[in-house]
Amino acid sequence: MRTLLSRSLSASLLLALLLGAGLAFSQTQRKYSGPRPPKPDVPFLLHAGKLIEAESLTATESQAKDGTQYTIPGAASSARTPVPEPIFLFQSDKINPDKLTLFKMESRGGSRTLLLPAAGKRSKNGPRPLFMLVSPLAPGLFKVEVNEILADGEYCMSPEGSNQVFCFAAY
Repeated sequence: MRTLLSRSLSASLLLALLLGAGLAFSQTQRKYSGPRPPKPDVPFLLHAGKLIEAESLTATESQAKDGTQYTIPGAASSARTPVPEPIFLFQSDKINPDKLTLFKMESRGGSRTLLLPAAGKRSKNGPRPLFMLVSPLAPGLFKVEVNEILADGEYCMSPEGSNQVFCFAAY
């Protein structure tokens, strides 16, 4: 009796494991059928199935007494979102989406600026990178979600070690 019961439990456990593995496999093999970015290496805001290209620019880097200042021309971005936790679609070719960093910019005198303190000099109110979650959707296609609520303002994403920026405004 014990042998029959243990075989029955073993068979049930094995069946449950196989079903669970099959379900996990089928979910990872699902084909993404949503919109796709028309260009690689540029984040696109996802708005109800519509894609809005983030503004692509190059930040000017200059040394300031408190650190390094990055400046982008224009007081406001042309890419705008009312969503407090925006989602981007990103088709990766040369840029690794895991290496994107998001910062809030300050609008001053017709441009957007970011002052990063010098190494070893952190300020309490200084800029900090905002949290983002990167999830693969298909080979080379990623969903990049801002993982905290954004206040109204100007924001820029930049690949690590580059002055290339992708800007958008939250309102």
